[in-house]
Amino acid sequence: MIIAWRVARGTEAAIAALGGLDVLVNIAGVGTHGLSEGYSSAQLMRVFDLNVVGVHRMMRAVLPTLRAQQTGLVINISSLLGRLSLPFYGPYSATKFALETLSDTYRAEVSQFGVDVVLVEPGGFKTSWIDALVRPEDTERLSGYGQFADVPAQTLTQVEAMLDTRPEQDPAKVAEAVLTLIDTPAGARPQRTVVDFIGMAEPVGMMNDLATQATAGVYQAFGSDELLTLKLR
Repeated sequence: MIIAWRVARGTEAAIAALGGLDVLVNIAGVGTHGLSEGYSSAQLMRVFDLNVVGVHRMMRAVLPTLRAQQTGLVINISSLLGRLSLPFYGPYSATKFALETLSDTYRAEVSQFGVDVVLVEPGGFKTSWIDALVRPEDTERLSGYGQFADVPAQTLTQVEAMLDTRPEQDPAKVAEAVLTLIDTPAGARPQRTVVDFIGMAEPVGMMNDLATQATAGVYQAFGSDELLTLKLR
């Protein structure tokens, strides 16, 4: 409750200082790397609190303003691991899957108030995010995996080495994608923007296209397909 109160008061102060609000970018988050069984329940809850509940707190803080003015944009930074699963990223991937569906639900629920909710799905980048990865704390439990318990660290080293050879995987391109979404006229923004240059963009893009088609069909079947179109002032 205290955190939610602070978020609400901080948002109010920011809106007052800036004279309004147009865009919210939810980018705060933490990654995980390790065998999923080694994460305690408390660790999992902390990761979900930041990556998912934190986004919810911020959206609750800004949506009354955006709905009242009948316009606004929310950009939630997800991950390609919110669309597919890879070993050793289990808790992180679970939070991003949750963020994806939370964003999709919000997108439909606030579309008729002129508020756009979109997702950016980056791949892996060589940033301080890697240094801050949360590792599993239950080392006694991991001892049951024997030598396999060393595999996550080995694969992470390999990934970092690979990223060192791929300058095109530049984190600045994620910022560029965010700016492009902000500059794109309301009603013309894609629901999902993939940012990856090491081979994951195409398969995830195919998944996104299929999901969009399936979602449109379900909404139409339930007679609520108008919620998939942003209502413009």
